[in-house]
Amino acid sequence: MDPVSRSELIRRLRQLGFDGPFVGGKHQVMIRGRLRVPIPNPHVGEVGRNLLARLLRQAQVTESEWEATR
Repeated sequence: MDPVSRSELIRRLRQLGFDGPFVGGKHQVMIRGRLRVPIPNPHVGEVGRNLLARLLRQAQVTESEWEATR
């Protein structure tokens, strides 16, 4: 799993059925059904592998599902 930009993370989560991002406190969130996944705030650089893995686990997205959104 390679690092991705914030905009690519959002685009690919949308492909997986998530809506948003929406305002959700300190971080924006993306929503699919009752599932809410926080999105990192805009910053310089990419979303690294470790953070991406944690976000996908929270989103209940498998690595193969993620790779299929390329």
